[in-house]
Amino acid sequence: MLSKRHFLKILAAGGLSAPALVPGLSRAAPAPDRPGFFKAKDIAEAGFIYGLPLVMNYGVMYEYVIDKNSGQFKAPFNQIYNEARVFTYQDTSVPTPNSDTPYSLGWLDLRAEPQVISVPAVDPKRYYSVQLVDGNTFNYGYIGSRSTGNDAGDFLVVGPRWTGETPPGIRKVFRASTDFALTIFRTQLFDAADIDNVKKVQAGYQLRPLSAFLGKAPPPAAPVPDFPKFTKDLARTDFFEFLDFALQFSPALPEEREIRAQLATIGVGAGKTFDFKTLSLEDKAEILLGLKEGQRKVTEAVAAFGTNFNGWRVGSPAGDAAFFNGDWLLRAVGAQAGIYGNDAVEAAYPMTRLDADGQTLDGSKHNYTLTFPADGLPPVNAFWSVTMYDGVNQLLIKNPIDRYLINSPMLPNLKRNADGSITLYIQNKSPGPDKESNWLPAPDGPIYLVMRLYWPKEAPPSILPAGKGTWQPPGIRKA
Repeated sequence: MLSKRHFLKILAAGGLSAPALVPGLSRAAPAPDRPGFFKAKDIAEAGFIYGLPLVMNYGVMYEYVIDKNSGQFKAPFNQIYNEARVFTYQDTSVPTPNSDTPYSLGWLDLRAEPQVISVPAVDPKRYYSVQLVDGNTFNYGYIGSRSTGNDAGDFLVVGPRWTGETPPGIRKVFRASTDFALTIFRTQLFDAADIDNVKKVQAGYQLRPLSAFLGKAPPPAAPVPDFPKFTKDLARTDFFEFLDFALQFSPALPEEREIRAQLATIGVGAGKTFDFKTLSLEDKAEILLGLKEGQRKVTEAVAAFGTNFNGWRVGSPAGDAAFFNGDWLLRAVGAQAGIYGNDAVEAAYPMTRLDADGQTLDGSKHNYTLTFPADGLPPVNAFWSVTMYDGVNQLLIKNPIDRYLINSPMLPNLKRNADGSITLYIQNKSPGPDKESNWLPAPDGPIYLVMRLYWPKEAPPSILPAGKGTWQPPGIRKA
C-alpha cells in the first residue's frame, strides 16, 4: 500500500491538479470529524461510483434545458421538444446517442405538481416507446408498443413527494425518485420518405401539468434553483459540488442511506456546500485519489461488463431502483457505457471494441466484416440496428455518405451473399460501388460498435435474458 507521504508527493508534483470552485456554490469549512486519510480516500472513491450517473444526468439536463447558449438546448422544463430527424455527429451532449429513432424529449419539473403525458393512437406496425428515467438514471416506467400498446392514453407522472389521488381518465401512474426527470419518446422511422409520418405521430405527444389536464388553477410555482454552471472540464474537477446540488432533489431511498452517511463524513450531501478549494493539502489528496480510483474502477467494469459472445459484450446495466438494489457500480457502468439505456426487455445492447479474435477494433489499421447468417438476424418484435461510434469519445462520426448505422428497415436495399447471408463492410474508406450499400463507415482510429435490438423476442432464439440468451451476435472479422 502506498504511504500517505507518497500520496502527498504525487499531489505536490502536479500529478493531480486542484479543481476550481463552481460558480454559485458557497464555501464551507471542512467537516470537523473527518475520517482518516485512507478511509476518506475510499469514501471519495465510493462516492464517485455512486454519484457518477447523477452528475452525468445533471450535465445533460444543464445543456438541454438550462443553458440556452449551450448549442444543445432543447426546451424549458415541462415542454416537449420534437426532433424530426435522427441524431448525427453534431449531437455531442449524450455519449453513444441513438440514431435509429427520431427523439422527442421532455424534461419534467415535478416539484409543484405532477405532469400528464398523453400519447395518440399509433399504427400497430410502427414501434414507439416513452422511457421514463429520473435523475438517478432509474427507468421507473414505460409507455408504448411493448408496455401499454399502441392505443391512445393519458398517463400521470408524479414526483417522489407527491401524495395526491389518481384522477379519472388516467391509465397509469408513474413515480419518479427525483424531482427532475427525463421523458424520452422514440418513434420508429422506416426510411427517409417516412419522416412526415413520424412528424404526425410526434405532433400527437402531449405534456401537461395535472392542473391543466383537470381544468383547474395551477398551484404556486416552485422556486427556480441556482443551477451551477456545468462543463465537462468542471465535471472532472468539481465532481462533488455537482453531486451536492443533485442530491437535494433526490430523497434518499433505503438502500442509499449507508453511502450517503459515508459521504456526509467528508462534507458531501444534500443541502451541503462541498468546496474543494478550501480543503487542506491532505484533504485534497484524499479526494483526488478517491475520484481517480473510482473512475478507474468504472472504466474497468464497463470493459468487463456482461458476457462475451464473439467479442461482443452482452448484458443489462439499465433498470429501475429495484433492478440495481444498491449496486452503484452497475449503475455507473450503465451511465458510462451509454446513459439512458433501456431495460433489456425494451431494447438489448450488445457492444464491442474488439474483433472476434479479441483484438482492438481500429479503422486506421484494418478493414472489417460482420456477417449475419441467412437465418441468424437479430430476433426482435420491432427492429434492430448496428451503429458506429468513435472509440475515443463514443460519439457518431462524420462520414462521406452520412450513414451512422445499418438497421433492419434497410434490409431490402442490402446485398445478400449467395447463401442468403448479409455481410456488412466496416471500414474507413468505401469498399467500392458494388459493396457500398452494405458499408458502415468507420473512424480513422478506434472503433466502438453498438447493436440495438428493440423489443427483443423472448422465445428462443432470443438474446434474453441478456448475457444468457440462445441468440448470439456474430463476431467481427478482419477483411
